[in-house]
Amino acid sequence: MTKLAPAEFIARVAPVAVQLRLEGSPIFPSVRIAQSAHETGWKIHSWNNLVGLKVGSGKPNPYWDGSSVRTGTWEVIGGQRVDTAANWRAYRSIEDCFRDQDLLFASSRYTRVRSARTPEEQAEMLQACGYATDPQYAAKIKNIINTYGLKQYDGEVLRVLDTIAQLQQDVTKLQQQTLAIQKELASISNQVGVLLGTHALDKVPNWAKDAVDAAVAAGVVDTPNGGSLDFYRFVTILHRAGLIGQK
Repeated sequence: MTKLAPAEFIARVAPVAVQLRLEGSPIFPSVRIAQSAHETGWKIHSWNNLVGLKVGSGKPNPYWDGSSVRTGTWEVIGGQRVDTAANWRAYRSIEDCFRDQDLLFASSRYTRVRSARTPEEQAEMLQACGYATDPQYAAKIKNIINTYGLKQYDGEVLRVLDTIAQLQQDVTKLQQQTLAIQKELASISNQVGVLLGTHALDKVPNWAKDAVDAAVAAGVVDTPNGGSLDFYRFVTILHRAGLIGQK
């Protein structure tokens, strides 16, 4: 794979780094992009291992099927650079590579990486936790972050999260307003029902009690409560006309 221009490399890696951060990845996008650039020399190989993950003793998982590629590399041992070779994990995609790396970072060894509050601190914790043997590892990552303004992608995550939080607040407010409107409509409907005389009342109005009692006594009405205003008016009219309760 030919070395990519930094802008092209970043354009391909940044969207994945941002998306995973939004999904809860502990790695700042700026650190993820810079580490990938450093580990690959701004190249994206066909095996998509951008973060230098070796096969090691790891077992296949949802993101790594056990495939590997062997290439030359170097390590710092006893303060000296030693040329060697290693078996690297091979992935179907850049996303799978990063997700597999997040599985590694979930271990207790990388607690300080996960809890880092700034990209600079996270780069330092990668080195402190032994991710690489290069004593300049953290400095190189921080230099790439600063040189290419990669913190803008951390800011992009924060802006999206702020937008989501604001939308959630708006939805909650809208739900509360909707509930209040529904209650108001129910109250208005109840009032209209009463005004139109079609709403069932819980008890007999005082002005209709004599008529209703007479209707019950005459066997005309068997359930005095629960009638509408129109019902009570009708019974009262019949009572006053002498058609109910008169012997």
